[in-house]
Amino acid sequence: DQLTTGGIPDDYRARHPIIVTEAEQTVDIPVASTDRRLTIAQRDLIRGFAANYISRASGPVYVLSPQGSPNSAAAYQLRNQVRAELVSRGIASSKIVNTSYAAAGPGDAAPIRLSFTGTTAITTQCGQWPKDISNDLTNQNYYNFGCASQNNLAAQIANPEDLVAPRGMTPIDAQRRNNAIQEYRTTTTTIEDVGGDSSF
Repeated sequence: DQLTTGGIPDDYRARHPIIVTEAEQTVDIPVASTDRRLTIAQRDLIRGFAANYISRASGPVYVLSPQGSPNSAAAYQLRNQVRAELVSRGIASSKIVNTSYAAAGPGDAAPIRLSFTGTTAITTQCGQWPKDISNDLTNQNYYNFGCASQNNLAAQIANPEDLVAPRGMTPIDAQRRNNAIQEYRTTTTTIEDVGGDSSF
């Protein structure tokens, strides 16, 4: 029936659902061949990575240093400092695994890569155009519609487990509640007192 359109699925949330899954989280720390100690910017990257790990995972953390690159000696020297910084941020030393990876080439200034596997919210990959929208007379959203919004929403979710079940409520602040009630009881100012004559 060409006149019945209410039953046609046209919800971008059904086409691009946000799902909670297990995925690898990585952070690359750029290292120059002359670096001998971590910079403030590098420590900030490590601090953010550690906070993300503590909130999302409890498994091993991998510190991968490059091999075969001009900065491999500097990266190897900074690896212990990276490990110490992670420990100072609350990650147990027994969970930190030092390993290495092959750089792309001799001219590649490869970074130190931090990695862990944890829960994350993801959706489908954008940019898919399965049919020609210029010859579509169904008056429906095109397939890629809403994909970017869903990806942005998934990226902004601080705790993916909030999509599975709500968190428990925190206890009330009794002192703040008593202050608000006391202020309400002792305040005698009315709208007329504040605004003056409200007649027009």
